[in-house]
Amino acid sequence: MIEILKIFIDSMLVNNIVLLGFLGICSFLGVSTKTKNAAGMSAAVVVVMIVSVLITWPLYEFVLKPAGISYIQTIAFILVIASLVQIIEMFIKKTSPGLYSGLGIFLPLITTNCAILGTAIKVTKYTNFTHVMAATIGTAFGYALAMIIFSAIRERLIKNDVPKPFQGVPIALITAGIMAFAFSGLQGLI
Repeated sequence: MIEILKIFIDSMLVNNIVLLGFLGICSFLGVSTKTKNAAGMSAAVVVVMIVSVLITWPLYEFVLKPAGISYIQTIAFILVIASLVQIIEMFIKKTSPGLYSGLGIFLPLITTNCAILGTAIKVTKYTNFTHVMAATIGTAFGYALAMIIFSAIRERLIKNDVPKPFQGVPIALITAGIMAFAFSGLQGLI
C-alpha cells in the first residue's frame, strides 16, 4: 500500500507531467486563461487518460510485448487514444447534449494531447496493474492540479499591472517556470 501511495505522489507532484515532464504544454498554455476552461479540460483529460491506459497497458503487456512487436507501441497507442476520444465524443453527444456542448473543443483537443500518450508509454515500465493505475491516476490529477493552479494565477495576473513587454505569453511562461521550480523542490519527497 505504501508503494502505491509513493507511485501516486511521485506521478502527481514530484514528477508532474506538465511542469517537469513538459508534456501537455499546448493545452497548459492555451486553455489556462480561465479557471473554468482549465477545469473542463482537466476533467476531460483525467477521464480520457485513465480509460486510455486501461486499454493501452493490456494491449502492450499481453499483445505487443509477447508478440515481440513492442516497437509499434507509439502508433498503436495513438490509434487507440484517437479512437477512444471519438467514441467518447459520440457517446456524450448522444446521451448528454448539454455536457457535449459544455465540453466543446476540449474533447478534440485531447486527441492531440501528448500528456495522454506520454502517460500511456510511461506506465508500460510497470508490470503490476495497481502500480499502473496509481501512476496513471496520479499523473492525471497532477495534470489537473497544474492546470487549475496555473489558470488561477493567470486570472490574477490579468488584473495586475504587468509591464507591457511581459503581458500575455511572456508572463505565462515566466509563471510556468516558477511553478516548475516549486514542483522540482519536491524531488526529495519520495
